[in-house]
Amino acid sequence: MDSINKNQDGTHKENLSNAEAAKKIKELANKNTCFFCTNLATGTKLNTRPMSVQKVDDEGNLYFLSAKDSHKNRDIAVNPKVQLFFQGSAHSDFLTLYGTATISDDKALIKELWEPLAKAWFTEGENDPRISVIKIASDGGYYWDNKHGNAIALLKVAAGALIGKTMDDSIEGALKV
Repeated sequence: MDSINKNQDGTHKENLSNAEAAKKIKELANKNTCFFCTNLATGTKLNTRPMSVQKVDDEGNLYFLSAKDSHKNRDIAVNPKVQLFFQGSAHSDFLTLYGTATISDDKALIKELWEPLAKAWFTEGENDPRISVIKIASDGGYYWDNKHGNAIALLKVAAGALIGKTMDDSIEGALKV
């Protein structure tokens, strides 16, 4: 039995590196929510929680606001390796990243990343003494997306279903920043 990739026309795999990988990370992760996983190296279950990305820079680094006394900050202090899982829509914009986390209490960076909604967690506002910034430097990852946008991808899948031919518009590949 052949994999679906052998039944598709064209190329559906594109590994990205350096600036192209950083651009794809920014496209798929910026201002999005992910599952933020810690406890990777212990061989036991991952500690996973939803987190909102505050910023993705041009190098593909991701920034989060976090409480200094949170379980995730404690996990990172023990082992800074993390994994992030993103899903942008029901059918595209999937991303998983591995990275190394660092924790900072840089007030200028906190001010830059601050949003009024964060006051729900940091009741004293952007000067709350509990706020820290987690920066994730990507060690690599993998993405699944579509080539021409969700509307075209849906039309291709529907047409393929009607005529019995694989017309998938997907693209996937490894990311190395």
